Amino acid sequence: MGRLRVAEIFYSLLGESTYYGLPCAFVRLAGCNLRCTYCDTPQVQDEGEEYNVQQVLSILSGYPAKLVEITGGEPLLQEGVYELIQKLIERKYKILIETSGSIDIDRLPVEVVVIMDIKCPSSGMHERVRWENLGRLKQEDEIKFVVQNFDDYLWAREVIEKYNLSGRKILLSPVFNKLSPKILSEWILKDGLNVRLQLQLHKIIGIR
Repeated sequence: MGRLRVAEIFYSLLGESTYYGLPCAFVRLAGCNLRCTYCDTPQVQDEGEEYNVQQVLSILSGYPAKLVEITGGEPLLQEGVYELIQKLIERKYKILIETSGSIDIDRLPVEVVVIMDIKCPSSGMHERVRWENLGRLKQEDEIKFVVQNFDDYLWAREVIEKYNLSGRKILLSPVFNKLSPKILSEWILKDGLNVRLQLQLHKIIGIR
């Protein structure tokens, strides 16, 4: 039975992605290979409690949702995540996984919805993106840019154009309390970008 270093497991509403607002069980794995300047979960970088996969499944079975998001940190750092995913597939869960795209995603089963958080320059981590991962994304998968300023926005726009991503599910999210959603929405509308403005619902309504 595989083992995982877990920061927390909880039940809440999804605050991000096109699934936002839905009841969801969250498995937040500890550890991250990046150090983004605006990270809103720095506590998970080095902490965590060890669980085996069966313990995680047992906790998840106590929640009413059959939607699970595996997040971090960077969940693909841990080998045990692949066993967890397979067991969740067998139990008919809908699985979302949020990854930075700095690690190959080719081992993820087709049943998993990948939410790739491409790091913009203000994160300090944009050079860690594995661009070949874009070619491995399925139509159902999503691409997220967290934007802190106009330079980030221009960079994201260039990436969308360069890799012909306009037909994909693209999310642009302002860094919370750093960039006004109104300003970001004005940039999007001015350029006619085919993207979705994403706000962090869980922070707006004050839940986990």
